[in-house]
Amino acid sequence: MLMDKIIGIFSKDIAIDLGTANTIVLVKNEGIVINEPSVVAVEYNKRSYGRILAVGREAKDMEGKTPDRIRAVRPMRDGVIADFDMTEKMIRYFIEEAHKRKTLIRPRIMVCVPYGLTGVEKKAVKESVLSAGAREVYLIEEPMAAAIGAGLQTEEAKGNLVIDIGGGTTEIGVVSYGGLVISKSIKVAGDKFDVAIMEYVRKKYNLLIGERTAEEIKFQIGSASMLENPPTIQVRGRDNVSGLLNTVELTSEDAREAMKDQLKEIANALKSVLEALPPDLSGDIIENGIVLTGGGALIRGLDKYLSDIVRLPVYVAEEPLLCVAKGTGKAMEDPKLLEELTID
Repeated sequence: MLMDKIIGIFSKDIAIDLGTANTIVLVKNEGIVINEPSVVAVEYNKRSYGRILAVGREAKDMEGKTPDRIRAVRPMRDGVIADFDMTEKMIRYFIEEAHKRKTLIRPRIMVCVPYGLTGVEKKAVKESVLSAGAREVYLIEEPMAAAIGAGLQTEEAKGNLVIDIGGGTTEIGVVSYGGLVISKSIKVAGDKFDVAIMEYVRKKYNLLIGERTAEEIKFQIGSASMLENPPTIQVRGRDNVSGLLNTVELTSEDAREAMKDQLKEIANALKSVLEALPPDLSGDIIENGIVLTGGGALIRGLDKYLSDIVRLPVYVAEEPLLCVAKGTGKAMEDPKLLEELTID
């Protein structure tokens, strides 16, 4: 017991939003200390096979611009670990950055994961974080973390509905009495939007663009609803017919048309959750509305788009990108929440 107290004093608990697009690290009593892309730049040659060159934002800046011997790897795909070795190295790097090597005592770490992960996938996350230097690992489901981070009253006997649109998955959860009543996870989110934009630009304008350009289009002019004054953007790429470099102008209507199928899938998932809602919780959702979190919440008009479909008020949470990390941090700091919300 004494040793546990001593360890608790000198070790810093860490909460990690291990996302497909970004990894956010929160340290107890310090807040968010890292918010970086989930990307690792790796060098492959005879002398240094698999040597890590950069992690995070520096690695993301290398995407699509490196020689053959260097690859920018995204170790997380669709909300789960796609490359165990690279994920471990990425987490280890972020843990060391968060701790600034101030202590030799390994931290306790809570990681949020998509709803409905298989036992194998959960085990992979735990083993990866343990291998990266954690003393103990706890898992919390993403919809619950998003609800807590958005400031919803999750412990009360009132239902709240949250939609977290990340890079790899969209998580929809109804929370009441401190737990998930209904939850649904679909693999349609930011990455699928980017791919859809790339395909649209290729088909309509015969222009080949990369994922980074598609992401810029999504956030700069992307829209889920019609806008009065649609913004435009100049997009540069390679002509698919002539092979020459070219520039075209896209409007937010182009982006909306490109993303329409993915937006519809998210709306259909929301409708399926509402259809399965216990009648006694329906009044709470009508009263409280729906809260959007995650990077996808920043797409213009998404709240109006969903509101028009389900005929309920839809709101964007404050600092939607940080909600999951903040919720995971609160769960880590509160012994009651840690015990109640940790999943096996």
